[in-house]
Amino acid sequence: MKKELRDRNGLTEAEYLSSYEPGDYVRPSVAADMVIFTVMETEEENYRKLPEKELEVLLIQRGVHPYLGCWALPGGFVRPDETTEAAAKRELKEETGVDHVYLEQLYTFSEPERDPRTWVMSCSYMALIDSSKVWVSAGDDADQAVWFRTSFRLMDEHIEYRKNMTYDGMKTIRTKRYELELSHEDVVLRSMIEKKIVKTEHETVTEYRILENDGLAFDHAKIIAYALERLKGKVEYTDLALHMMPKEFTLTQLQQVYEVILGKTLLKAAFRRKIAHLVEETDSFTENEGHRPSRLFRRKLEEE
Repeated sequence: MKKELRDRNGLTEAEYLSSYEPGDYVRPSVAADMVIFTVMETEEENYRKLPEKELEVLLIQRGVHPYLGCWALPGGFVRPDETTEAAAKRELKEETGVDHVYLEQLYTFSEPERDPRTWVMSCSYMALIDSSKVWVSAGDDADQAVWFRTSFRLMDEHIEYRKNMTYDGMKTIRTKRYELELSHEDVVLRSMIEKKIVKTEHETVTEYRILENDGLAFDHAKIIAYALERLKGKVEYTDLALHMMPKEFTLTQLQQVYEVILGKTLLKAAFRRKIAHLVEETDSFTENEGHRPSRLFRRKLEEE
């Protein structure tokens, strides 16, 4: 028979657990907050012109304290019987009516004072959705749920070189300031976000800080900024943008999505070479769009 191990107090594991008091330690509440992105078309009066596309994020208007009347990311507290990912999927289904979409964890925001009620850690997730499949519905603590157009502009950037006082070496401090603007009809939300990257010989530390905030609850401006940077960075080398497309699409429509995420115009020929391995032709063409029919493509699920 295997001998039971005892700790320095002479207790077996079963004895230790039977006397363990969780309340001896301060425990945070845990929430799952969702940054849900989609791309929508603007209405175009000239039917011969392709509709413009806009990157949008889903926000809910809070119907309870704290931040009553302010706008926030959809989310909620993690239940005792679920993981943070399960909570995120549940919130996504409740807010948009869709599931089985692209979902990835962003970051855990755990600053003790980020929520005025108590210590609440936010395990944040990013979801990408095809707008044609979405309906939105406000949850129990929300007055309404709305898609907001997003703008994230770099306003200032500078770099410093300082002597590292903890050891004989140098550190670089790169500071970027961004303006986040979210708009829906006559509602405009603005925040100024500072991103600071401190790099030494041994480590790189990145920190986001809200400098100004108008209308967004909690630290959600920072979470949205983090998600926008993640989306912009990954779309360059992954098939991320395809998760925001309908089942069939034209290459021009796909290029528009890349351009609205990256915030720049792409050369048509270079773009098509870059994404050629991600898509495949169908036998279908566009119809009734006021110009010559275009070939429709779909996402290639397996690379050759």
